[in-house]
Amino acid sequence: MKKRKICVVVTARPSYSRVKTVLKAIKQHEHLELQLVVAASALLQRYGTAVDFIKADGFKINAKVFSVLEGENTTAAAKTTGLGILELSSVFENLQPDIVVTVADRFETMSTAIAASYMNIPLAHLQGGEVTGNIDEKVRHAITKLADYHFVSSDDAYQRVIKLGEEESSVYNTGCPSIDLAVPVLKSKALSFNPYQKYGGVGHEPDLSEGYLVVMQHPVTTHIQESRQQIEETLKAIDKLKLPTFWFWPNIDAGADGTSSGIRAYREYNELKHVHFFKNMSGEDFLELIFHCKTLVGNSSVGIREASFLGVPVVNIGDRQNRRQRGENVLDVECETIAISKAIQTQIKADIPQSQIYGQGNSGKRIAELLAQVELKFHKTICY
Repeated sequence: MKKRKICVVVTARPSYSRVKTVLKAIKQHEHLELQLVVAASALLQRYGTAVDFIKADGFKINAKVFSVLEGENTTAAAKTTGLGILELSSVFENLQPDIVVTVADRFETMSTAIAASYMNIPLAHLQGGEVTGNIDEKVRHAITKLADYHFVSSDDAYQRVIKLGEEESSVYNTGCPSIDLAVPVLKSKALSFNPYQKYGGVGHEPDLSEGYLVVMQHPVTTHIQESRQQIEETLKAIDKLKLPTFWFWPNIDAGADGTSSGIRAYREYNELKHVHFFKNMSGEDFLELIFHCKTLVGNSSVGIREASFLGVPVVNIGDRQNRRQRGENVLDVECETIAISKAIQTQIKADIPQSQIYGQGNSGKRIAELLAQVELKFHKTICY
């Protein structure tokens, strides 16, 4: 039996963790052949390249697509999307995949979806049907309409994709593959690695014996002009609390230049002896790090997904995750220093239940099996 060629495109550092167990299951499946394409910000060292982690995990990269324009603004994002379409079209022409798999909601993901759709290549979309408070929601729903197969992460997302007019027979609630990585973390009794020694980073190295915070805050694409002011509010809150803190660098979204410059400027005039900054970590290590933290602070979807499964208290700042389905671990606050500080103090003391709204930890194998079984199609049946 001829193996079905599955081309998975990873376009950003978090996307690799989100799809890692799917890659592993495809690679191990007797009827599937994995084609792995790494593109856009996933290749850039300044954002924490995913390439080293991918190679260390034993995956072969079939193609690399350098398509990111400097600027970290709306114009650069739009042009990067266009460049991605051009480059990925050539990659797909060379690889001749049977199915292309794209992940989540980033602007680089749109490039994958458009290229595959116009080339009549069946398209599978992971993590569709969710809602947020910025451009990501538009991108995600647009990809839903371009995609032929939908592997969603929750019941809420499943219902929304069907309401968008997709055939029920092509929508599958598989759970989120990143939850697969979180399952072993639940057995962890203490942090098993030294973050300073293993990942370097910059800044002071506070004592972790009494616990620590983790901060991951990205720019909000609908509030680009406020990016610097928003990150300063969080910096002031963390500075005020003086708790040991691991701070992760923002992603490449429009407004990231304001977020980054705000961090650099604040560090220049404030010692922040209790804060250490990182670009990236392996997915497993990052989940272990947040599992043992006092509270996760910021606006990353990891606070909504993985932290919910792990029972980690989260302070979610602003509206980047607006309306996304969440567990009882999340406390939403405005982007204001006093509110953030109070919310952190509340969450540190909170008793957080674990939740399985984003899956039970078996998504990778389920998705691989579906990719082996689904009828190959690149058309829609009208079902409105």
